[in-house]
Amino acid sequence: MRRTRTLITAGALTASLALAACGGQQDNDQAGGDEDSCDAGSGRIGIATGNSTGVYYVVGGGLAQLINDETDLKATAAETGASVQNVQQLVAGDYDIAFSLADTAADAVEGTGSFTEKQEVSSIGRIYPNYTQVVVRKDADIASIADFEGKRISTGSPKSGTEVIAQRLIEAAGLAQDDVSAQRLDLTKTVDGMKDGSIDGLVWSGGLPTPAITDLFTSMGDDVEFLDITPQLAALQEVNPVYEEATIPAATYELDADVPTIAVPNVLLARNDMPDNVACALTTLVYEDTDALVAVHPAAKDITIDDAAKSDPIPVHPGSERAIEEIQ
Repeated sequence: MRRTRTLITAGALTASLALAACGGQQDNDQAGGDEDSCDAGSGRIGIATGNSTGVYYVVGGGLAQLINDETDLKATAAETGASVQNVQQLVAGDYDIAFSLADTAADAVEGTGSFTEKQEVSSIGRIYPNYTQVVVRKDADIASIADFEGKRISTGSPKSGTEVIAQRLIEAAGLAQDDVSAQRLDLTKTVDGMKDGSIDGLVWSGGLPTPAITDLFTSMGDDVEFLDITPQLAALQEVNPVYEEATIPAATYELDADVPTIAVPNVLLARNDMPDNVACALTTLVYEDTDALVAVHPAAKDITIDDAAKSDPIPVHPGSERAIEEIQ
C-alpha cells in the first residue's frame, strides 16, 4: 500500500538545478531532523552521476530536480567518471548520493576489486539495470571479445563501472589486459573516435537507450555493430553473481534484430552515516514518484519497489529499509 508522504514540500524553493563539477554537503542541516521520521529536513545534497552523454547523468539530473521540487533540500547533480569514482568521492564526503553499478558497489562493501578496504556505504535502493553495450566498427574485423587482441578499444572513463566490466570481459575471453590497446575515454570522446576511425570498438555500461550510442548508430549506420558477449557470462558470474543475461531490443537503436548481452543492476548509494530520516525521504521520492524520473529518461521505468531492497551483498540503509517496508 502507498502511504501518506511525510516530506516537507518546498513551495518557496525557486533555485533551479545546478550541474556542478563537484557537490557534497555544505551547510547541511539534515541531521537536525527527527531520524525516526521520514522528513527530509533542509540543507544541501550532492549527487554523483556519470558521463554527460550517459543515462546516470540524465536520471541524476531528474532526481535532483525532484528533490528540489518536493523537499526543502537543495540538490545538485554533477557529471563524474561514474561508479568507482562515485564511491570514492561519496566516501570522501564530496557527494551525498552516488549512482553505481551493483558489481562495483559490491566490491566496495567487500573491499575487493578497485577497493583495498571495505567502504562504509549502503544502498538507498536498487534501481534500473545497466546493459553492457559492446559496439565495434565492421572494418575492424572483430567478431568476439577475443578479437580485441591488438585492437584499440575504449574501456570507458578511468574509475568507471564500465572500465571494471570491460576489464573483466577481456579476462573472461582469455586475454591479458595488455593484449588490448585500451583507450580510457569518456563516452563522448569514445563515439568521436569510433566515427573518425581512431577507435575500433567500445565497451559501455548504461541504460537504454544511451543518447551517445543512439548518435553513433544514427551517424554510422551499418558501419558499426553490436557484439553478443553472453559467452563471457558464466566467467563473469564466477567473479560476481550480480551479472545476468539480458537483451537489447532491436527498436532501442533501430537495429535489425535484438542483441543478447549482459546486464548489471544499478544502485543508489549513500554513506552509512546519512541520517535515517533523509534516507527514508529520498527512498520514498524515488519509489513513489518514479514517473517524474521516467519523464526524463525511459530507463527509469524499470525502477520498482519490488526490487528496491534486492541489493545483496550491499546493505540497505536502515532509513531506506523502513521506507521500502512502508511503501510495499
